[in-house]
Amino acid sequence: MADLFGSDPEPHQSGYQPLAERLRPAALGEVVGQEHLTGKQGSLTRMIASGTLGSLIFWGPPGTGKTTVARLLADETNLEFEQLSAIFSGVADLKKIFETARIRRTNGKTTMLFVDEIHRFNRAQQDSFLPVMEDGTIVLVGATTENPSFELNAALLSRANVLTFKSLGEESLEKLLVRAEQFLEQSLPLDPEARKMLIGMADGDGRAVLSLAEEVWRTVESGEVYSQAQLQEILQRRAPIYDKGQDGHYNLISALHKAVRGSDPDASLYYLARMLDAGEDRHFIARRMIRMASEDIGNADPQALAIANSALQTWDFLGSPEGELALAQACVYLACAPKSNAVYTAYKSAMRAAREHGSLLPPKHILNAPTKLMKGEGYGDGYLYDHDQPDAFSGQDYFPTEMGRMKFYNPPERGFEREIYKRLQYWENLRKNRSSGGS
Repeated sequence: MADLFGSDPEPHQSGYQPLAERLRPAALGEVVGQEHLTGKQGSLTRMIASGTLGSLIFWGPPGTGKTTVARLLADETNLEFEQLSAIFSGVADLKKIFETARIRRTNGKTTMLFVDEIHRFNRAQQDSFLPVMEDGTIVLVGATTENPSFELNAALLSRANVLTFKSLGEESLEKLLVRAEQFLEQSLPLDPEARKMLIGMADGDGRAVLSLAEEVWRTVESGEVYSQAQLQEILQRRAPIYDKGQDGHYNLISALHKAVRGSDPDASLYYLARMLDAGEDRHFIARRMIRMASEDIGNADPQALAIANSALQTWDFLGSPEGELALAQACVYLACAPKSNAVYTAYKSAMRAAREHGSLLPPKHILNAPTKLMKGEGYGDGYLYDHDQPDAFSGQDYFPTEMGRMKFYNPPERGFEREIYKRLQYWENLRKNRSSGGS
């Protein structure tokens, strides 16, 4: 019979390895719950067969096998495996790995770089991957629990395939428990209802279900079988209110977002309470509320963004449960605020224009002329200092000359944007008057 704690009797001793680590699959076909990727007709299986493996982004909840699959993928494709975490690494670490990968490449060996929590890297750090991805120095495999569309640069996403990892359902978690029982050659001492509860406690996380099972084996006395009540008492944990295996994690945050957007504070509080009660990551909720403040409220109530940020800071300062009230306060404020996506749509329009006209220079009259040569070239000629003009408004054009004026931002007459709309109308009238020679 395999020793639960490996070669040493105590988990804290050097020979101890967690059960989840000792049960890591040795081949892609052994990965549980991701058959759409690793099964016979799975995406990764087909990529390996075709010999066309490129850079990848693994998106999914914790404990679904992202790290394991990356390691096995490197083995299957004969790539040198390097791993780092975006939480603990910076540009210096990346440069070292890139240099090592370049040396390997000259010796005919390609490096797979696995980056956990890749969404934690900032824009500049994400951009640093682009050259080494393009020239084949590395095959990047990034893992993230956040939506890549929101958290990763478009340039990075355009060079990688996004593969979605699913939360493990009850059947997959049961398979892991059976595998653990076979490995240890002993049954999990739980009655059927307690076993079902333990699977629920894992919340779709394969690593968690093995860790919980290990805790049961560690605490049970000889001949004892735990009931539901005993299991809950021993583990001091209860089954979640929603099941990530059924996409509850994503469904509830989506429901919260839409309730806030729909200006329904009661429904918003309900979904927030469900997520908090289920143990959802408070930072994840706060980050999404900050997004709501920018995307759905914007300048209709500029205070919304400050309140959402303040709620996150308050949670960090107070912790649970006191800090959760700040999240509830922000949630209600956002739901009751006037709504506008004018900045959101303006930003997307401006980004399209920037990509289409990104090679155009700003007009010379708004560029500084720090040298005589630049002055001779007309830099700064004709620039009017707005503060010296009537109404502190010159009405000049600032777009590249080849583009002409463009309009992206169209504030609705709601909330504070009603005042912004009036200002823009006032300035537009001044601009027309001055361009036509009026007073």
